[in-house]
Amino acid sequence: MNAVSTTNPIDRIRETIARTAPEIRDGMEQRRQSIERVNPSGENVIAADAHADEVLARRLTALEAVGSFASEERETVVEGSGRYHVTVDPLDGSSNIASGNPAGTIVGIYDEPLPASGRSLVAAGYVLFGSVTVLVFAHDGEVTEYAIDRDGETRTLTENCTIPDEPVVYGFGGGDSWSDEFAAFADSMRHELKLRYSGAMVADVNQVLSYGGLFAYPALQSRPSGKLRHQFEAAPMAYVIETAGGASSDGTQSLLDVEVDGLHDRVPVHVGNEALIERLEAAI
Repeated sequence: MNAVSTTNPIDRIRETIARTAPEIRDGMEQRRQSIERVNPSGENVIAADAHADEVLARRLTALEAVGSFASEERETVVEGSGRYHVTVDPLDGSSNIASGNPAGTIVGIYDEPLPASGRSLVAAGYVLFGSVTVLVFAHDGEVTEYAIDRDGETRTLTENCTIPDEPVVYGFGGGDSWSDEFAAFADSMRHELKLRYSGAMVADVNQVLSYGGLFAYPALQSRPSGKLRHQFEAAPMAYVIETAGGASSDGTQSLLDVEVDGLHDRVPVHVGNEALIERLEAAI
């Protein structure tokens, strides 16, 4: 991996993520099989998950700015001595790899020890391994989209990304166990927006950011706290969408205001256009 070129600590973390992305992507081809292990959330781990986790842990903890590293694949944090505390979902949507559908990496950068409130985020972003590899990164009140080349170098595609005012798409997970209230709301979306659901949060949220709309993995009858983890998925994605002018909610409040007790705590997730979030909260 090429040396990181900047001295700004947040930029160093961002560049390290970008430079690691090609190795994660290349590692997927021969690592689609299960390794007969479950992560702390009880989900089966495939070899590509473990590889992405190992590479990110090694690269990020080598940075002086990183005070701790936490991953969806690890029970506890890896301690360091720097100012910032980094969370990763190393390979969101890894079950898509076998079919060639999108996957990604989600990153949150907190300035408080983990687990932390979403209000402690100072930056967040995601890598999307789709038709092209892109990094979407929120920091200092702005969201920027970068293309990542084969060497991990980045090229700015879009500065100051904002969620479009007119929503187009929606994607909701957990449909076999929705509450009656959410099911009724989902039915109303079916008549207004286009369904786009890939099974990878990164891809679905990226479509909402690109076209406007709503992504949700709500509270379920079988899982009242939903499926997604606050520290690794919910808060970082909420930070990106809210920085881009959208909104987030756990059903009653911003995901950034949710207080968590455990590193792997789950939370209902809804992100998208502010008007749609307001309608959803009223409906459920």
